[in-house]
Amino acid sequence: MAGGDRTAPWIRPLDPAGGLRYLQIADLVAEAVATGRLRPGDRLPPQRKLADQLGVDLTTVTRAYAEARRRNLIDAVTGRGSFIAVRREPGGPLMDLSMNIPPAPKGIRLADLMQRGITSVLARADSNLLMSYHVGAGSLADRMAAAAWLEPLLGPVDPQRLVVAPGAQSALSALMGSLVGREGVILTEPLAYPGLLAAARHWQVRPVAVATDDDGPLPDALEQAARTHGARLLCLTPTIQNPTAVTVPLARRMALARMAAGLGLTIIEDDPYALLAPEAPPPIATLAPERTFYVSTLSKVLTPGLRTAFVVVPSGTAPDALVSALRAHVLMPAPLMTALATDWIRSGEAARLLNGVREEAAARQDLARRLFPAARSHRNGLHLWQPLPAHWDRYRLVEAARREGLGVTASDAFSVAAPAPDAVRISIGGVPDRARLAAALEKLASLMNAMQARYPDDVV
Repeated sequence: MAGGDRTAPWIRPLDPAGGLRYLQIADLVAEAVATGRLRPGDRLPPQRKLADQLGVDLTTVTRAYAEARRRNLIDAVTGRGSFIAVRREPGGPLMDLSMNIPPAPKGIRLADLMQRGITSVLARADSNLLMSYHVGAGSLADRMAAAAWLEPLLGPVDPQRLVVAPGAQSALSALMGSLVGREGVILTEPLAYPGLLAAARHWQVRPVAVATDDDGPLPDALEQAARTHGARLLCLTPTIQNPTAVTVPLARRMALARMAAGLGLTIIEDDPYALLAPEAPPPIATLAPERTFYVSTLSKVLTPGLRTAFVVVPSGTAPDALVSALRAHVLMPAPLMTALATDWIRSGEAARLLNGVREEAAARQDLARRLFPAARSHRNGLHLWQPLPAHWDRYRLVEAARREGLGVTASDAFSVAAPAPDAVRISIGGVPDRARLAAALEKLASLMNAMQARYPDDVV
């Protein structure tokens, strides 16, 4: 139905602290479409009229309508105005609830950050050097920036203990190859990061699950597994664990560190999400620095395309073996990418982006927790872990979600040992905006409720 009456409910004042105003307006349109307050065929107010209502200039509304057209939310008809577009069946990628990536924060344009950062890099560095080979642990400037970035987590770090890597995945694989070798054993959580399991398959390393409770791995189970299997390496994600979202409390971290020391275990602490959780206990690397390789990546807290990770080697350990393994794998990190990461850290842009990701993740978690109150999550995390009652089937749920244009991840992708539990991981960073995320989560919750209705609890 055309006309102004239907459009009125979706118009509300803009947030002075909400970032670029034209993007806020486009988000209002997206939210109204997702909630049904604007329907296909509804006409939006003339641009000048909306500018007056919102107290912005005409150019801001013009840019907002252009952004809404870019998102396929509206169509413009010459001489008649702008209308809510007719929804089309999804023919492209799914609404992605399957990949753990940080959401784009409101009010921050990555294109602008990249442009400013690369301009700054080129003003300070020789472009020929940026396009040449760089082997080794990373330049001193890059490692000093890494030390500054990790200081809130680890305290002061000697740059000589740092290695710059092209992403955490390559670092984990290089560590596994250099510390275990083929046909060895690695101890880890029963549900673990799929990239770690992929690296284990590559190296023909056998992952062995350490039993857990709600606070993470059990020290006694760690001792039993290490002695039974002769393992020398333990890999853990103690903060916002992927996929279970468990954050191991300090007392348990201390107990695990003591047990690892008694068993002579080397630890890989894969800690991609710790900077999203400033209230989390200190990393295990601060409790057992003499035996812990600490891995931190920018791709999970800033943006996935920034393939830069930092590895802190144990105190008293030279980084040479890791550097050699990384060189055999990937030769080197891309110099321009590393220089951009260093510039963002030194200029404060990385910290600003991190704060924006935290805030956006928190807002998305609020949406998700209302729909999935039984799921386990962290208030700034990138995912939720949803156990399913026995009468639910994760395979049918994933397939039903796929038919509805949703991608979610079943527990099998994380399982170290069969059988995998009936559970799914729901990731909240991959859908571009909150309105579409809300629609996707509501659709998934509806599917789960429908499955529950078909399998009532009183069936015997």
